[in-house]
Amino acid sequence: MSLLEIQDLKVHFHTDDGVVRAVDGASFAVDEGQTLGIVGESGCGKSVANMTILGLTQSPVTSISGRILLDGRDLLEASPDEMQVVRGQEIAMIFQDPLTSLHPFYKIGSQLTEAILVHKDVPKQEARDRAIELLGLVGIPDAASRMGDYPHEFSGGMRQRVMIAMALVNDPKILIADEPTTALDVTIQAQILRLIQSLQERLGMAVILITHDLGVVADVANYINVMYAGRIVEAGTLDEIFYDPQHPYTWGLLGSLARPDRPRAERLSQVRGQPPSLLAPPQGCHFRPRCPHEFDRCKETPALESRTGTPGHLDRCWLPPEKKRTLRVVKGDQIGLEVPAA
Repeated sequence: MSLLEIQDLKVHFHTDDGVVRAVDGASFAVDEGQTLGIVGESGCGKSVANMTILGLTQSPVTSISGRILLDGRDLLEASPDEMQVVRGQEIAMIFQDPLTSLHPFYKIGSQLTEAILVHKDVPKQEARDRAIELLGLVGIPDAASRMGDYPHEFSGGMRQRVMIAMALVNDPKILIADEPTTALDVTIQAQILRLIQSLQERLGMAVILITHDLGVVADVANYINVMYAGRIVEAGTLDEIFYDPQHPYTWGLLGSLARPDRPRAERLSQVRGQPPSLLAPPQGCHFRPRCPHEFDRCKETPALESRTGTPGHLDRCWLPPEKKRTLRVVKGDQIGLEVPAA
């Protein structure tokens, strides 16, 4: 049994305009020590799915179904008190904007020690010592003196390091990192990703890395889920997704990646059109209106299953694997999505 297993998760929001199918039947699993990358455009449901794991999407206008199993326990059946224990102690989350996650009127040290004291019955000095230790662990220089600083006195990269320290205060089994590098420049992005990877290796925790950029997960993920319009459209190992992708949407994401390590004579490929409204997603394959390879069967909903003969490599596309290999565009070992001229 996996450490965390999501089974047919559906998260629907009931609005005045109709039902928003933010997550529409997602299933995935995370094992101990594994890094799972979840990739997709903004609004595809990747953050909603992971916030639901922590019980952060429950409201009177939300309907949630499926199962979220943590060590065999279904978190959708857990009480609010039980979820309070899960949050922080077993599963922690880093959000994409640390400045909005940290209280601007409280010192960093106060916020870190509070996170420890909420979950553990320890003396305040012990909690403070643990907070200083974690600040040093995530690379904050002169950690003891920085405990007295306010969030605005830290740079963006240092604030994100503080958020990582806060997520680790109670030694969680799983760390969910939601776009942890979005607001940072490229150099700092690389530092934060290396930090998360080194902490994972040192502490043995599983990591779920949420991003819109396949390049972010290229060096850190063991397994990748590609999400589109509330559904996982392809899932596989890092090598399977990058070197033998099976879904046209994945081809589009790969084709849009810049490769600074080699010259490019042509423009990057693109995925035409816009993501669909989740109030009224397309019939059948949700990617159908944007796919240049659409045919009649695409109006039927494809299951997420293996079509290549590799059990762990799954996709939602009716095209046969041999046909996909003839349709994929490979330019200088870069896989892209060919969009016919209008």
